[in-house]
Amino acid sequence: MKIDFTKNSDRLVPAIIQDANTKNVLMLGYMNEEAYQKTLDTKTVTFFSRTKNRLWTKGEESGNFLKLINIQLDCDQDTLLISVDPIGPTCHKGTDTCWGQENVQDFGFISGLEEIIQNRKNQAEGKAPIEEGAKPSYVSSLFQKGINKVAQKVGEEAVEVVIEAKDNNDGLFLDESADLLFHYLILLQAKGFKLNDIVEVLKTRQKKS
Repeated sequence: MKIDFTKNSDRLVPAIIQDANTKNVLMLGYMNEEAYQKTLDTKTVTFFSRTKNRLWTKGEESGNFLKLINIQLDCDQDTLLISVDPIGPTCHKGTDTCWGQENVQDFGFISGLEEIIQNRKNQAEGKAPIEEGAKPSYVSSLFQKGINKVAQKVGEEAVEVVIEAKDNNDGLFLDESADLLFHYLILLQAKGFKLNDIVEVLKTRQKKS
């Protein structure tokens, strides 16, 4: 890896710190050649602090270290993307990231769908308002009917997926797969869980294997 430390007069390059699991950006720091080499040697992220004017290992005072997983260099060879396993909060203010965000797994569209399901669940339980005159949504109605009905729907959709998997109509197979995933997300929340809970179980199994 040929990092160009000469582009800036201070011989520093930006180092973007990203959680290796959640892919969230945690902070931005700067490295010189010595900080980069120490990071490689110790497997713990070390920066050059411009305020302290010295090498600074993240967590040297707080104990909230950044354990090195991987380093990537950008196309201009002057910016680093460093994947880490954070030990505790990253920001000195005690937050997970320097932008005050919680460092949780985000599944993009699926996470947005989970938020909608959560809102419908809250409506079914009277914890969230329903527009005056509006009928309860399909999802709210499922929650109101109870866990047996929700579980039954997941079973029905699973059978449909198996049936379509044996056929050659890809469109129907994808439609039924979408229905199964949607109802499974509802079942998870009916049991008090979300997709991230399943991911954590899979991570544990991966470590064991």
